[in-house]
Amino acid sequence: MTLRQVIAPLVDFAFPPRCPSCGEEVLGSVSDLDEGLCGSCWGKLRLPGQPACRLCQIPLSSDQLTTEGLCGPCRTDRPEHDGIAAATIYGPVSREVLLALKHAGRFALAGSMGRFMALRFAAAGLANPENPLVVPVPLHPSRLWKRGYNQSVLLGKSFAARMGWDFRPDVLRRRKRTPSLDGLDRMERRAVLEGAIEAVRSDAVAGRDIVLIDDVVTSGATSGACVEALRSAGAKRVIIACYARVGLSERHESIAEEPPE
Repeated sequence: MTLRQVIAPLVDFAFPPRCPSCGEEVLGSVSDLDEGLCGSCWGKLRLPGQPACRLCQIPLSSDQLTTEGLCGPCRTDRPEHDGIAAATIYGPVSREVLLALKHAGRFALAGSMGRFMALRFAAAGLANPENPLVVPVPLHPSRLWKRGYNQSVLLGKSFAARMGWDFRPDVLRRRKRTPSLDGLDRMERRAVLEGAIEAVRSDAVAGRDIVLIDDVVTSGATSGACVEALRSAGAKRVIIACYARVGLSERHESIAEEPPE
């Protein structure tokens, strides 16, 4: 038995773990649960299902799905990535978990969230990456200094450990600080992010399948800029793995992007 296994019950007794969604006390150690959620919130968590776009995993109704299995946006403006593997569909529960991780300082949640992303990766139905390298979406240094951590790095570390894949948090860099993308359409978001992200370790990327880690994917503008940089560095394929995928009807909510500073 490890020291951690000995101490964990004592810590849980002194500081009972609480559900990151509703705040209720969670029975048992959070480390024993995939999400650290209480039973009620676990039952409300929205998971990806069918029908959905085979590339971006946006939930669709049967009449929205095209014959190619794509949503309208992916059909008219095919993304450069090779698919999105989302652990959850954005909703009230996943929103609170994301808020707790990104803005309430509960960075310890990243461990269970990353492991859950890994468990859900196979359920996306994408081709298995070959010689995969896990790369997180970068934060601008000013935002990293203010927050103290990059949530995508923490998620990526946990995800890679669960999958047994290489992890490199230093591959991508934000060259410029970008404002909030809230209220901007797809083309405006792309314009804001143009040239904002670059690959600084092409030697680690060239010829490999990359799994890009993001906490939440909304329009795909940020992850798309990362994919473009990775492609330019010689990546063979780029698959996006995220904790939450935002559907078309939820895109007005602000948690999907960084708040104005």
